[in-house]
Amino acid sequence: MNNVIKGLLFLLVMVVVCSCQPSVEQRVVGFYNLENLFDTMDDPDVRDEVFTPESEKKWDVNRYQRKLQNMASVISGIGAAEVVGAPAVLGLCEMENREVLEDLVSTDRLKAFNYQIIHQDSPDKRGIDVALIYRPEIFKPESYRAVPLFIQGEEGERIYTRDQLVVTGALDGDRMHFIVNHWPSRYGGKERSIPLRKAAAELTRSLVDSIASADADARIVVMGDLNDDPVDVSVKKYLKAGVTSQQIGSDSLFNATAPLFFEGRGTLCHRDFWNLFDQIIVTPNLMDANSGKHHIVKTEIYDKQYLRQQEGDYSGYPFRTFVGNWYHGGYSDHFASYVVLKKK
Repeated sequence: MNNVIKGLLFLLVMVVVCSCQPSVEQRVVGFYNLENLFDTMDDPDVRDEVFTPESEKKWDVNRYQRKLQNMASVISGIGAAEVVGAPAVLGLCEMENREVLEDLVSTDRLKAFNYQIIHQDSPDKRGIDVALIYRPEIFKPESYRAVPLFIQGEEGERIYTRDQLVVTGALDGDRMHFIVNHWPSRYGGKERSIPLRKAAAELTRSLVDSIASADADARIVVMGDLNDDPVDVSVKKYLKAGVTSQQIGSDSLFNATAPLFFEGRGTLCHRDFWNLFDQIIVTPNLMDANSGKHHIVKTEIYDKQYLRQQEGDYSGYPFRTFVGNWYHGGYSDHFASYVVLKKK
């Protein structure tokens, strides 16, 4: 047998062997707080006056375009760090409207990924919303809905805040449910504002329970800026998100980002303390490596050195766009969090 025939037989055997091996898909699913991604125009229906060229921030087209490029570099960088391409699904918060998202996904760094947008205006007084972007060749949405959060102030007045966005679809054929959040802030103090985040957690929990009642094996990802840490009462008690495998009961979720918090890492820093507000919380079946479906193999925070303040009193903190009205030209006051999913 000559060498040519031997070579052809070898190639044929390799093709047969490779075709019998299970293919492995790895995908990134994450969340990113864009820190005030506003356009430059004054919308009379929301409190966006500070993000106009005439304001003290002098928010003009050049600064807006730089913000878009910075956000795009982070989003594309997450996938590059894992060598799996840009995130397949990414929850977002703190953007003014759909138009700024369209500008974002059209940037040079992101347009090749053909990101599609799921967004609905929230009743938040500042005009900031939550959204989800996805790569349509990987994730196929079936339905979505924006669920309002009804909360009241100390005098019984309604506090208008962000909706919770529920998106259902197929990720590489696996049916998944994503709930994107931006819970009420700690404005006025952490203790005083606890009831607001308790109400937000109870709403998220009711959405999880509703999905699970229709499908006991539903695969659910809760993501967002919760304005609380994994150990706070809103997350542990009312959302029922366990921080260790021992704390997962029959109706519990698992906080995939909690181990990072216990390592002393976080997504934002305040008075030299790292908080991990940007969390990814999942149903336990997403931790099952034997399910034959996507499961989590890694949880991470995208906190590269270029995203950190390099000098001064806030050295090491997230490199922000503004500190007060002082323009820094940075990225966001939050780092992104994400998980890597693997499927055989």
